Amino acid sequence: MSEKNKVYIEDFDDGSGGWEEYPNPLLIEDSCAITKSPWWVDSNHAPPGGGYLHLLYCLYTSKESQSQRDDDNFLHKPLGLKNKFLEGNYPSDWTNVSITVRIKGDMKMRGTELVLLAQSSVGTHTQNHVLTGQPVKVTKEWTEQTITLVPDQAQWTSLGSRNNRVNFYGHGNIVDVLKDLNVDIIFVLHPLLIVPKEKSDLDQIHSLRAGSDYEVDQSYLPEGHIMLDQVKIEFP
Repeated sequence: MSEKNKVYIEDFDDGSGGWEEYPNPLLIEDSCAITKSPWWVDSNHAPPGGGYLHLLYCLYTSKESQSQRDDDNFLHKPLGLKNKFLEGNYPSDWTNVSITVRIKGDMKMRGTELVLLAQSSVGTHTQNHVLTGQPVKVTKEWTEQTITLVPDQAQWTSLGSRNNRVNFYGHGNIVDVLKDLNVDIIFVLHPLLIVPKEKSDLDQIHSLRAGSDYEVDQSYLPEGHIMLDQVKIEFP
């Protein structure tokens, strides 16, 4: 068996490298991955789950997850992206992995934070955890910031599931997710404050799907753009 590579670097010099803004292609300009509002609202973890998300930068971490699509995520269309991570023979154990990003942007965050989401299939359910203990700051000048995927649940928030997806999504421990991170990592904006434009939708705000079953008031959502110049992933 060949030795696993330990350092992954994506500088977006040759396109997205497999990263995407779910459910859309990433805009690549001047070797930067740029994402702009308005963003799609992910309601898979609406209350009683851990909250709504914008999915800004997504990288699939296994060949199975790259090819499989959840039937309910009808907005997603396979983009046929070349995934440099999957081609690079990297470990599947992400315990204590460090991720360094060079990033800047101009954002109205409106109560959200840019955090990393780790998603993995564990047993009969898929778990999603966000690294709320280590948010990435978005400033108008370039900064280089490092987060570490520690196996400490106190650093993470388990998102669980919306009321009608409990057969697919579930809670668990980040230790099991990091041990075999077999779906994806995503830089997300969390938590979103979802307010329907029509007051008549207030009673069913979490049972319906925001953005598809009812129109969302965009003035409560984060606004602006983020530029990602480089991502460096280092395995222990």
